[in-house]
Amino acid sequence: MRLANWLAVAAALASAAAGPVAQRVDIAAGSVAETVAKLKPGEYVWEPQIAPLGPMLLIVNTHTQRALLFRNGVPIAATTVSTGRPGRETPTGVFTVLEKQIVHHSSKYDNAPMPYMQRLTWQGVALHAGNLPGYPASHGCIRMPAGFAKLLYATTALGMTVVITDHPTQPRIAPTPQIVASGSDGSAEPQGAIEWTPEKSPSGPVSIVVSAADGRAVVLRNGVEIGSAPVSVEGAVTGTWAYALRSVDASGQKWMRVQLSDAGGLDALPVPRSEWQRFHAPESFRQAVAAIVQPGTTVVVTADSLRSGAVAQPVTLMEGGPKPG
Repeated sequence: MRLANWLAVAAALASAAAGPVAQRVDIAAGSVAETVAKLKPGEYVWEPQIAPLGPMLLIVNTHTQRALLFRNGVPIAATTVSTGRPGRETPTGVFTVLEKQIVHHSSKYDNAPMPYMQRLTWQGVALHAGNLPGYPASHGCIRMPAGFAKLLYATTALGMTVVITDHPTQPRIAPTPQIVASGSDGSAEPQGAIEWTPEKSPSGPVSIVVSAADGRAVVLRNGVEIGSAPVSVEGAVTGTWAYALRSVDASGQKWMRVQLSDAGGLDALPVPRSEWQRFHAPESFRQAVAAIVQPGTTVVVTADSLRSGAVAQPVTLMEGGPKPG
């Protein structure tokens, strides 16, 4: 690595630490989730010993300018962030870490250094260390304190799920989505073609998109479409929200639900089982999906259409790979 590159990164890290406050904060009382709201710009909490092992999930909230890191479904870290400024807003949706580089420079914005970069889209959205003024100020990336960005970089792996939301509420516990639960729910199966070709992508993170407008679910693994099936929905679907499988134990699957936008307003805690029982899919499709879900699997439900050319606000899903539709 050229000396000039390392000097640029060092300068960027110094700039990132030069905000109002840039330091690690210890938990005086309560939990990581309770501490996150008290953090000042540039501060972060890092307590990995709370859950030493398990799958990881990062939730970034552009409304509160905070991010919360879960391991095995338990909050282990939290930080202040600076997301995209007006006109260059950070997109909401479900993403995976596509690429990691300790030393990276932007190809779009004057070769700007992006230390400890973790790419979320090939169009320029990433996690990285940067200045945190206390409000959205980036070109769309998610800036984090330098100390947090370094710790996070050392902990994560390619394919980790990152959920970006602009809804102010915290994640909520949800029942197992019927779309991924094996065993019939007793309802009439929706009719239509079922496609299931898992050999197209044998491994990788699994994501499922359910479109109420199309009456169809699409399954992607490692960004490649491997299946689809008809779904029927009882009642209206508004807005967009996501479920993430945080862990699986002897008692079953543990899911979290995150509202991706202010539309919909589903704020019950916990989420009632009846919410997901509105969605019905063919039993053969449900069994096939249930066999491949694992911690880190995401399910996105949207009122929008996935069809090419549809007029909608599409959910950004794993932008490094093909999109459904």
